[in-house]
Amino acid sequence: MEFQRYAIYYTAPAGPLADFGAAWLGWDVATGLPVQHPIIHGLDDDISALTETPRKYGFHGTIKPPFRLANGKTLDALQSETKALCEDLWPLSFDGLELSKLGRFLALTVRGDTSSLSALASNVVMALDAFRAPPSEAELAKRRRANLSERQEANLMQWGYPYVLEEFRFHLTLTGRLKDNHAAELRDILQPALTHILPAPFTINDLTLAGEDEMGRFHEISRFPLLGTA
Repeated sequence: MEFQRYAIYYTAPAGPLADFGAAWLGWDVATGLPVQHPIIHGLDDDISALTETPRKYGFHGTIKPPFRLANGKTLDALQSETKALCEDLWPLSFDGLELSKLGRFLALTVRGDTSSLSALASNVVMALDAFRAPPSEAELAKRRRANLSERQEANLMQWGYPYVLEEFRFHLTLTGRLKDNHAAELRDILQPALTHILPAPFTINDLTLAGEDEMGRFHEISRFPLLGTA
């Protein structure tokens, strides 16, 4: 399969959380196949419409945002470098995950101190930057429509994405943009369905190299265990 862009993700290991995420979004990044949406008690909305925007990315937490390969770089080299990097990074453990309203969308966020996760993401962003092609003028214009801060603009120019390093906030997106009152209502409806699914503690033991196909959908290419010691 040919890929347009690549990204480094956290993706949930096989189990209840991964199953829920794939079904909720309607796309399984691990298998590269559509998944039937679940039935959620009390939810009358069309889940397909709620999840249209994040579906193509699959259920994930971004570590290094999607990028096109730089000239002269290959997927094999990216895999090799990512594997070597992960061998020096150590697994992380947190209190758990919780359902949160982030602006106008819903996501799962990490409970507890996430400074170690931010440090890991920054490490990956910088260590693999040589593989990233510069953003096009169209990509820059798209990002700038969000009224970036001075720091976010600097990140965009240096690292190809505004929300990295100090601006990074780890989350696993569940919806597109919603009306404020709708987001709060949906959170209350979803919470019971997640009660026995959200892990506590929440651990990150590996990272996933994902690729974007010609239809814009992401697929798991490789998982790399984190083998370092703190």
